Amino acid sequence: MDLCYEALNGSCGKYVRPYSVHIPMSITVILITFVTVIGNLLVIISIGHFKQLHTPTNQLTLSLALCDCLLGLFVMPLSAARSIQGCWYYGDFLCKLHTCIDITLSTVSIFHLVSVSAERCCAVCSPLTYHSRIRFTTVLLMISTSWIIPSIFAYVITFFELNLQGGKEFYETHVRCVGGCHVFFSHGPALVTSLVSFYIPGLIIIGIYSRIYIVAQNQARSINHQLNQLRRRYPSGSVQHRTQKATITIAIVVGAFLICWTPFFLCNILNPFIGYTTPPMLMDVLVWFGYVNSTLNPFIYAFMYTWFRKAARIIVTGKIFQNNSSRKQLYL
Repeated sequence: MDLCYEALNGSCGKYVRPYSVHIPMSITVILITFVTVIGNLLVIISIGHFKQLHTPTNQLTLSLALCDCLLGLFVMPLSAARSIQGCWYYGDFLCKLHTCIDITLSTVSIFHLVSVSAERCCAVCSPLTYHSRIRFTTVLLMISTSWIIPSIFAYVITFFELNLQGGKEFYETHVRCVGGCHVFFSHGPALVTSLVSFYIPGLIIIGIYSRIYIVAQNQARSINHQLNQLRRRYPSGSVQHRTQKATITIAIVVGAFLICWTPFFLCNILNPFIGYTTPPMLMDVLVWFGYVNSTLNPFIYAFMYTWFRKAARIIVTGKIFQNNSSRKQLYL
């Protein structure tokens, strides 16, 4: 068996794969990382540059894209190196920092989705009071909360080693090794982390969209009447169509997040209760399946929004540097 550090006792084992597996795996994780960064950069530049896109929904989308882009820049590359080799050569502090950022960004993502879902609920269920409720100060508060709480939570869990509480002896005896960076959670911390980072926000999102669906079905005529009144304020476009399109798009984004991350969080919460018998390689695959969610979001926007396709075309062709390009109309 090959070791990460041949000359040291207690070294972690090193993955030895045939080239027929190693090369496609390396290409895949590098491609996922590259597409994640570029795709989300296009979203960030589009919403940040074009003044027509400076809406509350898009500001939340911009912050979510920033989260996904940071994941591609600072988490995926080191995770790729660890996944390919099975070794961590960057020291214990960087291991904790990497884990902290990883937990932070995954939690930030779902907190943003809660905020976006709440914003969509106001837009659909209370369109007449939407603009008085959802101001840019409200959105700024949502964004700040979605970043600050997960950051503090992940820092405390990681650097105070609360994830090891109740299972530190097992970790030191059976898991810890030289050259490894294992994301380990004992029974209690696994339950708390999964609830805070995924299950509770996920249930809130499902509840919000259930309300949106019920309102859309039972009060369609009332909503249409209210939206007709809003058209007086926006005579150049269809408010109803844009509201429906934005709500459907965010619902797809939420669905993609839940599909991509549910397998990991399910294993994460069950693993301590089945004696940590889940193969590390399987957990690694599930983590990358979760990462892919950050890759998918720009494609969802490209498929659903004509404005994003137009904005991306302007950016890629360099027309973004023309005078007054920020005032270009991307939709009517």
